Amino acid sequence: MQLLLDRVEIEVEAGAGGNGVVSFRREKYVPRGGPDGGDGGRGGSVVLVASPALTTLAGFRRRRRYRAESARHGEGGKRHGRSGVDLVISVPAGTIVRRVGGSGLGEVVADLTVPGQRVVVVTGGKGGWGNARFATSTRQAPRIAERGQRGEEARLLLDLKLLSDVGIVGLPNAGKSTLLRAVSAARPKVADYPFTTLEPVLGVVEVGYDSFVLADLPGIIEGAHEGAGLGHQFLRHVERTRVLVHLVDGLLPDPVADVETLNRELAWYSEELGRKGQQVVVNKLDLPEVRAGRAELDARLRTQGHDPLFISAATGEGVPVLLRRLLDLLSAVEVPAAAPAEVPVLRPRGRQPRVTVTRGDGLFVVEGEGPVSAVEMMGLESEEARLEVRRRLTRMGVVSALRRAGVRAGDRVRFGTVEMEWQE
Repeated sequence: MQLLLDRVEIEVEAGAGGNGVVSFRREKYVPRGGPDGGDGGRGGSVVLVASPALTTLAGFRRRRRYRAESARHGEGGKRHGRSGVDLVISVPAGTIVRRVGGSGLGEVVADLTVPGQRVVVVTGGKGGWGNARFATSTRQAPRIAERGQRGEEARLLLDLKLLSDVGIVGLPNAGKSTLLRAVSAARPKVADYPFTTLEPVLGVVEVGYDSFVLADLPGIIEGAHEGAGLGHQFLRHVERTRVLVHLVDGLLPDPVADVETLNRELAWYSEELGRKGQQVVVNKLDLPEVRAGRAELDARLRTQGHDPLFISAATGEGVPVLLRRLLDLLSAVEVPAAAPAEVPVLRPRGRQPRVTVTRGDGLFVVEGEGPVSAVEMMGLESEEARLEVRRRLTRMGVVSALRRAGVRAGDRVRFGTVEMEWQE
């Protein structure tokens, strides 16, 4: 059985920056050409964009890891490496993006409600400097260059809350998919067994010069607010509809009780859902049993405060009246704010400049984007590189912080993936 896919966890990795290069100008009649090593390019970032063409997260069913392109390395002649291309991933409008931490759900990175809205979820690594960058009046032939910085990595939870004007809700087999097929060009699966619809389906309904988006939502059962059946997966989509159609199967033994059950589940899940505008619709009017009991059922529903409509989704009887009623309800509901003229590009919180030093069992661990990048990108292979790293760490205040923490010559100090022996 194919399960509803409106929540998915993916892994994303930005591209690494390109390495800088050690190179010197070598031309005829230029016996002492200076350093001309170019810089590496910046790695590609991973970007999520809200697409109006998508309505589900089904595209993530077979692929869960995404990686942007890494950058090219620098070359001699001060030629910089090409930057990596950003990886753009399309998601449905209505997707909430969360960063997954070690203890569960983390911060919300973005709520992509506007088609075209973009968020940079992981940033590509910086390109390393070539040796031309290190030339000074006192260091005219530097033989050091930086490595490219690693790209950021993250685990993300994509949580889809469908965006639609009208949502069709009801118990399984009430005829929701049949109604959507009758009033729009959408073609959801229709079959005579419960939970035929396992993923929401959207359709555009045109009524004269007006139109609205109608969603066929999976069936609800008693206990859904506690997660029974499709539970929270279903109720999550109801939150962002403006009006609800409660479709009732007229053949059921007690349709009024089913309406009360559905309203109770909505109210228990969220008070806002319990107050949402709704229209009760009794389906299968084409069947003699339903038509014979219409008057009695209509009177019972009105005593409960409803103004029901009776239709046949199969034959179309009563459907035009329903569509006009829905337009009236939508006109009375406040329209969501229009999208801004320029859709913003959201960026997650940048890397933090804070430097921390922690002391473990014979090991000092330095954390902070600045010092970790300085050590990882420069490396410690040569004496010249080690002197440059020491100069940068001193300027950042890391050397003073380590001394305050009690570091001594010969102690092990870790910066990210690099571990070194401390020297005074």
